[in-house]
Amino acid sequence: MTAKTTNTTTFNLDFNSIAEEAFERCGAEMRSGYDLRTARRSLNLLVLEWANRGINLWTVEEGDVTLISGQATYNIPVDTVDLLDHVVRTGSGSTQLDINITRISGSTYSSIPNKTATGRPIQVWINRQSGATNADGTTKSPTITVWPTPDPSTTYTFHYWRLRRMYEVGNGVNGQDLPFRFLPAMVAGLAYMLSIKIPGAEARTQMLKQIYDETFQFAADEDREKAAVHFVPRESFIGYR
Repeated sequence: MTAKTTNTTTFNLDFNSIAEEAFERCGAEMRSGYDLRTARRSLNLLVLEWANRGINLWTVEEGDVTLISGQATYNIPVDTVDLLDHVVRTGSGSTQLDINITRISGSTYSSIPNKTATGRPIQVWINRQSGATNADGTTKSPTITVWPTPDPSTTYTFHYWRLRRMYEVGNGVNGQDLPFRFLPAMVAGLAYMLSIKIPGAEARTQMLKQIYDETFQFAADEDREKAAVHFVPRESFIGYR
């Protein structure tokens, strides 16, 4: 008799299950509350490390900043890793118009002679602050600085696509802020990190690291845009030999 499929696609792992699987890969068992706390700490560090590995598409979000006449600098959400794309938007509905705005470096912005010039913004400097809280309670939020400074002739909106920090691990019953495709990479990464800390597991560290790197790469290679890419040379390079 042929066995029937489950017809379900809901398999997931909460934090407790991820930690248990990672401990088992280290040849150990999770037995105490401290084991759970150290696994949670390592997993939080792991998701922070993933922000350095590339663009995690599931954390891409859109946002808007309404630009004010005469104001150049604005805060953006404190959990922003970076901005991927951005436009200056005017109008709404059928009259909405999105115009590209060029990203520049801090040194380029500092070299602009007249920073108070007004007009439609055509350049933006993104100051990637730490998001840390100062002693006086203020926050080092990341900011955008546009140039020219917006003029009062119309309402400009800075529309952006940002890379958000992954959500924290949470308590033992929370699911994780990632698509199912990355669950194997998360388990493999936590096992590698725990092997560095668990006495007697260091013999597996190199193997677990290799598994982690390969598993993450498999998931990262799949988690990408599938649209066609067109490369257009800049005008200044046409005719270059």
